[in-house]
Amino acid sequence: MDAISNFDPHFLLNAFVSLSVAFSLGSLIGVERQIRQRTAGLRTNTLVSVGAAAFIVLANRLEGHSGIVHIAAYVVSGIGFLGAGAIMKEGANITGLNTAATLWGSAAVGVLAGANLAAEALLVALFVLASNTLLRPLVNRINRSPIDEETSEATYRFFVICRGAVQVEMREKLAQELEAIKYPVRDIAQHRFGTTDAEIEATLYATAVDGDELDRMAAQIESWEG
Repeated sequence: MDAISNFDPHFLLNAFVSLSVAFSLGSLIGVERQIRQRTAGLRTNTLVSVGAAAFIVLANRLEGHSGIVHIAAYVVSGIGFLGAGAIMKEGANITGLNTAATLWGSAAVGVLAGANLAAEALLVALFVLASNTLLRPLVNRINRSPIDEETSEATYRFFVICRGAVQVEMREKLAQELEAIKYPVRDIAQHRFGTTDAEIEATLYATAVDGDELDRMAAQIESWEG
């Protein structure tokens, strides 16, 4: 009988409007993802948006505005687990971060729609779409640009292959020479290379280097005995 006594046509209509807004805007975000053949496409983004809105509608129905605040926090943390499932690591490459972030945006749209903030939900949806479309050409242009070694951050390793008999001497000399040109060694290791040679691997502290300077260093090392 509680189901009958809790029936409220006015609130039901309000929930319908909220879920409709979440469905429409989630679908709008999902269409863009589906066109680009992403892991989370039309249905996933729509379901995330509608699901987030449904939880907010429930919280509003049971506890009012205070309930919305509490449930919204749980929605945010819950979407974190869902987004983690969209992130894939293949060797050194990580994919799916943008998809996970888009799901997070869809959840935000749903939360706003469920809280009866349709205009704000529309605004967030437009910004999510703008991030995925308008910024794409800029990202592609940056990715195609040559890498500036003096401003980019990376881990640099210097490799020297030498005769096994002189590897200790070469290791010390390499560390000294790199120190002299202001590239101190953070870590240095030795590995067997074939049956008679050794490979020395020096990891630099520097995250940005002068490529020409290291090239000159490499040419100098090639002239060393051994």
